[in-house]
Amino acid sequence: MSLSVSKNRYSGPVQAVVLDWAGTVVDHGCMGPAAVFVEVFKERGIEISAQEARKFMGVEKKEHIQKLCALDSVSKAWQEKYGALPGQIEVDKLYERTARLMGEAICKHGDLIGGVVPTVQALRDMDIKIGSSTGYVKEMMDVLVPIARDKGYAPDAVFCSSDVPQGRPFPWMCYLNAIALGVYPMAAMVKVGDTIADIQEGLNAGMWTVGITRTGNEMGLTLEDLEVLDPGVRRAKIQTITKAFKAANAHYVLEQAGDLLPVIQEINRRLAHGEMPPGVC
Repeated sequence: MSLSVSKNRYSGPVQAVVLDWAGTVVDHGCMGPAAVFVEVFKERGIEISAQEARKFMGVEKKEHIQKLCALDSVSKAWQEKYGALPGQIEVDKLYERTARLMGEAICKHGDLIGGVVPTVQALRDMDIKIGSSTGYVKEMMDVLVPIARDKGYAPDAVFCSSDVPQGRPFPWMCYLNAIALGVYPMAAMVKVGDTIADIQEGLNAGMWTVGITRTGNEMGLTLEDLEVLDPGVRRAKIQTITKAFKAANAHYVLEQAGDLLPVIQEINRRLAHGEMPPGVC
């Protein structure tokens, strides 16, 4: 890739797509992480709901635990049970247990989401590179990456929250993807994920962003549960998630990553006309 300083806006095509993992390409409904957080707190005698566990999904896992501990319901319950608020020592212990259980959960929830493999192949056929970022840490990804590879999904770059000083919404994982993939400018990249943190990460990196509704954490349902859900309820939930993603300034919102190709074509048209990702930092 040759590069010279230019005052002209980038007008080439999309060069890379950076995909989230759980809820976007694997683990329909992002079931594994939510169940682990519920179980870890339950072991300490603190009840949290699956909805509370999902509240901060997408961020680095220790930060996720810190945010859960700061919830009024959790801090009050912890105070009543242990006579003090959970401090860093307690957070560290909760995280150690989370990391241990998360590896087991990943093995159980490593199935690829429908449409991912053919979509990724179609992107490669368009000479688009495939990157990835995640709130998981290296030990967790050491489990998940081989599982996904055996099932047919192997991105060109894999970066996780333990590879950077701060996880989402900071843009560092996206920057590492750009470096590893040899892509410039950031406007030539698209971030795809199923959480607000994913969207914020992409915007902060100067990328186009795509939010995923139906298969992700915000929906929070397995494929089987989603298929038996009342169609009206399903549509209403998707509309609610879409509204939240749009409020977070997502450029596009899709039901699943398998629907990505028309969006890439639309972004290519916008780039060709000199458009940059609107609202990026």
